[in-house]
Amino acid sequence: MLTTVEFVLTGTSHGRSFAADATYLAPDSSTTTARPVVVFVHGFKGFKDWGHFPLLARFFAEQGFVFVKLNLSHNGVVVGGTGDLEDLEAFGLNNFSHELNDLGQLLDVLHTPGATPLPATLLDLGRLYLVGHSRGGGLVLLKAAEDARIRAVATWAAVADLAPRWPAAVIAQWQQEGVLYIPNSRTGQQLPMYYQIAENYYANLPRLDLPRLVPQLRQPLLIVHGDPDETVPLSAAEELLARKPDAELFIVPEAGHMFGGSHPWAAAELPPLSQLVAERTATFFQQNP
Repeated sequence: MLTTVEFVLTGTSHGRSFAADATYLAPDSSTTTARPVVVFVHGFKGFKDWGHFPLLARFFAEQGFVFVKLNLSHNGVVVGGTGDLEDLEAFGLNNFSHELNDLGQLLDVLHTPGATPLPATLLDLGRLYLVGHSRGGGLVLLKAAEDARIRAVATWAAVADLAPRWPAAVIAQWQQEGVLYIPNSRTGQQLPMYYQIAENYYANLPRLDLPRLVPQLRQPLLIVHGDPDETVPLSAAEELLARKPDAELFIVPEAGHMFGGSHPWAAAELPPLSQLVAERTATFFQQNP
């Protein structure tokens, strides 16, 4: 039976609550109890229940994994709220250190018996895998670089660098005014980004420097990217591969940034391109036990 349990964490460094959930097939007498664990990290403007992400959880659970996804604490989603972006002040106060610490805290509680509703005997944490989409792909690479508990990593449409990429004039205006607004085309919201995210990046560069850290990754890496990605170009995947030549690159023809998904997603099945990506990723993890 497909089972999903939810739990809430409170950030140890910032005090903000954020939600996570785990989906798995409940064990019976004919199955092995301990399951490999996949932790999924959403991207910029994303959240754990966006579009088809719950169907991804079902897919990986049916392949024998425990699939864990979280809302990063400052993604704009409120515990007990609408489930969509609504706390724009929190969104504006997000930074890469918050995100990396949130993911680390989740991994820590998974390794702490009794800290989540999941039975400790259910989790085979010797087979702990990370998947990140878009900016979340950059985040899982950073976490793998600093956490030896992670067995292998997969990125989906990932960025290759977290450094601010805007023209110098935009950066100067952002610094002067303290805030830059990013449109959310899906909702019509103007999402604030306070300049503190840039300050946080430069202040913590040894921990956040993807171009320097990716070549040091010891874990197997699968890089998945759509050929015509309209948000993060395919060249980002090629940059990652150049920095880690032993990684596997899986290019998905005709796949946009969301691999066919959208929010809301009303269909009962995964988008075909997302199904293809999920299958390739599950196989990659199974090949790296």
